[in-house]
Amino acid sequence: MKQSFHPMPNVAERAHGLVRYGLLVAFVSVLAVLPLAQADARGAPDSFADLAERLLPAVVNISTTQKAAGRPENMPQFDFPPGSPFKEFFEQFQRKRREAPQRRGTSLGSGFIIDPTGFIVTNNHVIDGSDQITAVMQDGRKFEAKLVGRDPKTDLALLKVKTKKKLPYVRFGESDGARVGDWVLAIGNPLGLGGTVTAGIISARGRDIRSGPYDDYIQTDAPINRGNSGGPLFNMKGDVVGINTAILSPSGGSIGIGFAVPSQIAAGVIKQLRNFGSTRRGWLGVQIQAVTDEIAESIGLKSPHGAMVAGVVKKSPAEAAGFKTGDVILTFDGRRVTESRRLPRMVAETDVGKNVRVVVWRNGRKTNLTVRLGELEKVDQASLSAPAAPQGAEKGGKEIKELGLTLSAITKELKSRFELADDLDGVVVTKVEEEGSASEKGLRVGDVVVEINQEKVKSVVEVNKQVVRAKKAGRRSVLLLINQGGDLRFLALKIDSKKG
Repeated sequence: MKQSFHPMPNVAERAHGLVRYGLLVAFVSVLAVLPLAQADARGAPDSFADLAERLLPAVVNISTTQKAAGRPENMPQFDFPPGSPFKEFFEQFQRKRREAPQRRGTSLGSGFIIDPTGFIVTNNHVIDGSDQITAVMQDGRKFEAKLVGRDPKTDLALLKVKTKKKLPYVRFGESDGARVGDWVLAIGNPLGLGGTVTAGIISARGRDIRSGPYDDYIQTDAPINRGNSGGPLFNMKGDVVGINTAILSPSGGSIGIGFAVPSQIAAGVIKQLRNFGSTRRGWLGVQIQAVTDEIAESIGLKSPHGAMVAGVVKKSPAEAAGFKTGDVILTFDGRRVTESRRLPRMVAETDVGKNVRVVVWRNGRKTNLTVRLGELEKVDQASLSAPAAPQGAEKGGKEIKELGLTLSAITKELKSRFELADDLDGVVVTKVEEEGSASEKGLRVGDVVVEINQEKVKSVVEVNKQVVRAKKAGRRSVLLLINQGGDLRFLALKIDSKKG
C-alpha cells in the first residue's frame, strides 16, 4: 500500500495551524452545545392555552352547605308591667325568631370528572360534614352530587351526579413517572373565583406532611390557594398526576409550596370507593419503627434501611406467617423497603387475601417469609402512647455504667409500683443517668428491658453479658427492646467504654 507523508510545517505555519485548529474546535463545541440547549428548552411550552381549553370543562366547582349551630332553645324571659308597649313588641320578636329558618354554612372547593356518567373526585375535607353538595360546571350548569364514598386517611372522596348527557372528563396518569422539574398545570376554584388555571413545576416528591399514615405528596410551586382543594394537577399530556390537597403558608395564601396526592395512590383508592363505597386495604399486623444508623450497626446491617418490627399483633397475618419482634422487613412483594414509612403504603395497596413474599433481616442474615394479607380493621385503634412514668431514682438494682442505667430484676414490689403486667419478663429501669445516651433516647424509670441484641434477658447478669459480648465484638452500641407502658419499641444505646 502506498503511503503519503506530509512535510513538517515551519513555526509560522504551525502557529497559524494551531489558531485555525482552535477556532475549529471552538466552532464544533458551539455546534455540539446548541442541540442540547434547544432540547432543554423544548420542555417549556410557548403557551398553556390549548391544554387549558381542553381540560377546563372537566373541572368543577364544589359548593357545600351544612347547618350552622342551632339557636338557643331557652330565650330570655322578661316581666313587663301591665300595659307596657314593649310587651307585644318583644313577643313578636320571639315568635319571628322561632319561625325563622336555620342558617346554613357554605364552603367552596374543587373537583374533576373522571367518567362521562358523572363520577367526580374531590378532597374529603371539602365535603366533610356537609348536608348538600353541588357541582358547578364551567358552563354554569349545576348538579346535585351524592357521596359515593370517602377515605379520610388519604383525604379523598368520590361523588356522583345524575346526567342524561355525557360529561367531559379526564383520566388519571402515572404519577410515579413524574420527575422533579416537570411542568404541571393546576385548575381549581381558588377563593371562590371559579375556574382558574395556574402553572408551575414539580418541586419535590415523596413529601411527608404528617397528615396521615400514607403521606407521599407531590410538592409543586404552581400557585394554589384556598378553594383549590380537590382540584386536579395535570402533566403536559393532560393526565391527572395529583389531587391538590394542602398548602404550606403562614398567611393562608400561596407562597409556592403546595401538596398534591399522587395519582398512583388516588387511582386505587377511588377505584375501591367506586366498587365498594369504602376502601379495602391489605393488613399485615405489625408495629414498625425506623432503622437508624445505630440500630443498623447493632444488628449487622450495612446501611440503615427497611422497617423494623417492634411488635407483632396477636392473631394477625404476620403472626401466622412467623414474623418476630426484631425482624427488619427489607422487601415486600418484590419491592425494596427503602424506609419504614414506605411499608404501610405498600401493604395498603396490596390486595386483601394475596400471598406475599417478604424478605426480613433476622439474626444477621436474610430470611424469606410468605404472608397472606388480611383486611385492615376499620375501627380506629386506641392510642398506644405510654402513660407518664414515675420520676426519680428507685432503690435497689445494679448500675450498668456503660449504658447509663440502673436495672433490677422484676419483683412484686416493682411490679406493683409500675403497674407491670403479670406475664412481663425482663429487667426494670430503676434509674436513668442524666445527660446520658439512655436519657436522650427517652428511657424512663419504670421501663422494662425485654431484650438486648435480640436475646431475651431476665436478670441484670444477662444484661452485663450482652454488653461485654458487644464490646468484644467491636460494636459501639447495643440494641434494646423496651416495653414502655405496654408499647414495644427498639432503641440503640451507645456503649460508653470509658465508664466500663
